[in-house]
Amino acid sequence: MLELRNVTKYYGDFKAVDNLSFEVNKGDIFGLLGVNGAGKTTTFRMIMGLLDSTEGTILLDNKPIDYSVTDEIGFLTEERSLLIKMTVKEQALYYGTLKGMSEAKIIERLDYLLNKFSINDYKDKKIKELSKGNQQKIQFLMAIINEPKLLILDEPFSGLDPFNVELFKNEIVEMSTKGSIIIFSSHRMEHVELFCKKLVIILKGKTVLEGYLKDIKEQYQKKNIFIKGDISKEELTSVKGVIEVIEKADEFEVKIESKYIVKDVFEKISKDKNVTKFVVEEPSLNEIFVAKVGESYEK
Repeated sequence: MLELRNVTKYYGDFKAVDNLSFEVNKGDIFGLLGVNGAGKTTTFRMIMGLLDSTEGTILLDNKPIDYSVTDEIGFLTEERSLLIKMTVKEQALYYGTLKGMSEAKIIERLDYLLNKFSINDYKDKKIKELSKGNQQKIQFLMAIINEPKLLILDEPFSGLDPFNVELFKNEIVEMSTKGSIIIFSSHRMEHVELFCKKLVIILKGKTVLEGYLKDIKEQYQKKNIFIKGDISKEELTSVKGVIEVIEKADEFEVKIESKYIVKDVFEKISKDKNVTKFVVEEPSLNEIFVAKVGESYEK
């Protein structure tokens, strides 16, 4: 288990992280979210032992994180961190050695991963010869070459097409089923919703929302209704409690202030409107994120 207990970090007089607490169990994929400058990178660095917290405790399996356990951590940074004049094999040997792996184990693991990602022919190519998307693949493989107990992923899908997003997703899920603790961060909320069951959103270093995604969505009052039928935007807008009506190519998206408005909307359109679709959905994580961060900025 990874535990952060009342963690605070100051840079001089500036408080970058403010009394942050959460825990992630073995095999969980946890979302750590926030806008730029929220304190995510500082939190990552403290988790990895690169920075000391000013206050609070960070534990991995009930032990403080120091150089005795950093070999069990993998980190994929948002920025490119590959040595572009090295070949993929040389890069793997470099990273693997830093993680305490033997050369034989590094090559065995590299061959396995290159084959799994169908990029065997990249082994002896220099990093600079690869496309940005393939460099991202290699950077990901370097982060997991040591089969980490704790894996931190900061914008892992940056620059990837949908096919490769699926490849990454499958590998991340497989690692979690084998027991890895995974911390996932992205500005793309649809990526977070792919597999994060639990999350925390921070702003200015402080928690503004936390919990299980399912519970967060259920507790958020605003809902969305998708409707197809012979009805006008004006009719939908006239219902009390309707916040916004978005007219799409062949349907309306109706945003309502609470689930109690669903009945009123349905009554408005249920007679002689040839309704072929009426679907109530929870709001997207993106909507909740924008709302919660916006509220906190206004306070």
